[in-house]
Amino acid sequence: MTETAAASELAPAAGDRTEGEPEPGLELPADRFSNRELSWLNFNARVLALAEDRRQPLLERMKFLSIFASNLDEFYMVRVAGLKRRQEMGLTLRGSDGLTPRETLALIGENSGELTARHARCFLNDVQPALAQQGIRLLSWGELNEHQQAELSEYFHSKIFPVLTPLAVDPAHPFPYISGLSLNLAVLVREPDSEIDRFARVKVPNNVRRFVVVKQTAEEADFLPLEELIAAHLPALFPGMTVVEHHLFRVTRNTDFEVDEDRDEDLLQALERELVRRRFGPPVRMEVGEDIDEAVLALLISEIDLQPSEVQRLPGLLDLTALWQIYDLDRPALKEAPFVPATHPRFVEGEVPKSVFATLREGDVLVHHPYESFATSVQRFIEQAAADPNVLAIKQTLYRTSGDSPIVDALIDAAEAGKQVVVLVEIKARFDEQANIKWARALERAGCHVVYGLVGLKTHCKTSLVVRQEGGSLRRYAHIGTGNYHPKTARLYEDFGLFTADEQICSDLTDLFNVLTGYSRQTSYRTLLVAPHGLRSGLLERIEREIDLALAGRPAHIQIKTNHLVDELLIDALYRASAAGVRVELMVRTFCTIKAGVPGLSDNITVRSVLGRFLEHSRVFYFANDATPEYWIGSADLMHRNLDRRVEVLAQVTGPNTDQLRYTLDLAFASETTAWELQGDGRWIRSGGAKSVDYQEVLLKRLASRGE
Repeated sequence: MTETAAASELAPAAGDRTEGEPEPGLELPADRFSNRELSWLNFNARVLALAEDRRQPLLERMKFLSIFASNLDEFYMVRVAGLKRRQEMGLTLRGSDGLTPRETLALIGENSGELTARHARCFLNDVQPALAQQGIRLLSWGELNEHQQAELSEYFHSKIFPVLTPLAVDPAHPFPYISGLSLNLAVLVREPDSEIDRFARVKVPNNVRRFVVVKQTAEEADFLPLEELIAAHLPALFPGMTVVEHHLFRVTRNTDFEVDEDRDEDLLQALERELVRRRFGPPVRMEVGEDIDEAVLALLISEIDLQPSEVQRLPGLLDLTALWQIYDLDRPALKEAPFVPATHPRFVEGEVPKSVFATLREGDVLVHHPYESFATSVQRFIEQAAADPNVLAIKQTLYRTSGDSPIVDALIDAAEAGKQVVVLVEIKARFDEQANIKWARALERAGCHVVYGLVGLKTHCKTSLVVRQEGGSLRRYAHIGTGNYHPKTARLYEDFGLFTADEQICSDLTDLFNVLTGYSRQTSYRTLLVAPHGLRSGLLERIEREIDLALAGRPAHIQIKTNHLVDELLIDALYRASAAGVRVELMVRTFCTIKAGVPGLSDNITVRSVLGRFLEHSRVFYFANDATPEYWIGSADLMHRNLDRRVEVLAQVTGPNTDQLRYTLDLAFASETTAWELQGDGRWIRSGGAKSVDYQEVLLKRLASRGE
């Protein structure tokens, strides 16, 4: 059997589901789904609201401005690019919301323009002046004194000038390629004895820090944007010419791509070819200063091949993603109070770390990041396995990890020590492809067995399996998480992880790794819910069970915490649950196309969204189940891609560990907890008044009190 055939066995049949169509006999309205892209813009508006909130520490507000900008870049590079491609192909198929790609793009244009202007004004008129009051200033060249200008001129000529390449545009010089997300100066120059303006482009280097330090002390920090420094020295780039004017612009390009996995025999090489092509994707947006010359703008639109509607005029700085550089200033009074993640009490005895294996023989452990340490739980699990002479094998999935990954280092150590190490590296993880290719090759060089998953499917599940010799038998230990094996994001992302030595779970993971690495066609498991088979149907089965209980007059309750909710079959099932009287509480961070609180459709459905200093990333599922509740955690969001085109895993949490999940869900849905709540008319309203509580701060305080 070919690898393609094996994947087709694992993938769901094409006729298993029809998006957007209710089950026969149901009378659900055609307009029951919200527009997915507008739901994302609503999410980013909530991020922006945190930047606008003056109760937030000042540098935290600036951090949210940067996050908003990064989010919007990715939205255009992927979501808008995909819609534009479908429009250009002439596809008029309407989505579940009833809109064509052209209609959705028009709505995005209307809404994103307003958001980006609000974003720019928040920094220019609010955050930047507030920073100046705290001694953190972004200056223009004209605001520098003579001594400062002289120092920075020397810096320019020694460090910046040699890497700049002004590119003329004339009959002998075609318009240069503008790389995605690069800052560029459009420059008009003129010969002294001529009245004809000539166009040139100067790229602002992206390998130099965006903000040049003018002065920095413990109390003050003055910065000059790099483009200001370059603009002040344009005559040095065009000697003998008069610089007439200059304007900053930035282009966003389509970075999505597809690899023909059926045709390409070497997935690694095919992906590397596509990564090169990504740099040359078609443009989808251009940002310019609001005072740009109309003739220059017309030239840019024509040469870059954009529509005028795809241009965003913005006041102040372009590309606020660079504000992270200023956030890194050592100004603790302007940031959230730091905290140190605690070691889970089951993994430590006094000050001495305990063996993870001995701990798990006593029972399962549930950890909650970032409140509980990734380093002393997940990382220690892999490191102890690598160093333990009784460990025979380690099997691991890697979707994203950090540049200096202790997880990868431990796996390499294990392989070099003679252990069997199998690592499934998902080299198609968007925007981490290059890093994952690097890790794949490093692991291969160390002697690890590296595989890239199944053709047509991304492996998104977060799983580790350790096989250990204990006496005359083998024992297996496992970790199943909601977040990546990434020690840096584990300090910023909220996630759960289950450690277990349960034989059935470990047997299921053994079978799953055989599917991922070999030709096994297994599609059902003892205890796990695994996509692309079984996960959606497993959730639907549990929703139907709550419906039956409600119709029988028994208490029925569903709570779901997820990043995204767009799957039509699951949404329809939740609508049916609401109609049957099931209390449905949803906590959705980003994409959300369900409608809440609509009379006759979703009277019993509430949807909340919590944003804060940590990114809410865990996926948790609760079903009351007639007083025998079920709790599940895992990697899957409720989207078509996760349920149909990815390998995902949900694991059931049982016993005392459910207390932590119960506490977290109760807090998330408590009326006094500050959150955004979805209204019946589609608006998100921030709840909580003077006595409201911050969900994440309560969890931090609970952690601190437990440590004491």
